[in-house]
Amino acid sequence: MFDIGFFELLLIGIVGLLVLGPERLPRAARTAGLWVGRIKRSVSTMQREITSQLEAEELRQKLAEQQKKLDENVNQARRSVEKHFESGEKRDTQAPSASSADELHRVERSAPAASDDASSAPHDASPADKDSASR
Repeated sequence: MFDIGFFELLLIGIVGLLVLGPERLPRAARTAGLWVGRIKRSVSTMQREITSQLEAEELRQKLAEQQKKLDENVNQARRSVEKHFESGEKRDTQAPSASSADELHRVERSAPAASDDASSAPHDASPADKDSASR
């Protein structure tokens, strides 16, 4: 912070000795040292806080950039899926061919009809329920 060399400190010490005297100079030097230490700690604390705030801001910016990229990728994937389904719907809206209509009729005819006998009872019924139903 300040560029104080040996000769400046010597000059301050001599002036302090002349002004304060030998009795009060050690006490004044100790008090000045405590104040300088407190000031240094305060400045160091402020520097650390400023540095941490700057790092946090950098992380927020990087996070915002990554979020933006992720949003772009999600939007691109959504557009791709929508385009795929739109092209599929266009194919489905076209008239079905004769062979697919024949297949549909064949499947409908081959489906078994539901009957009312015991085989159509639910499969999750307990054996006691089945026994009581047969009585």
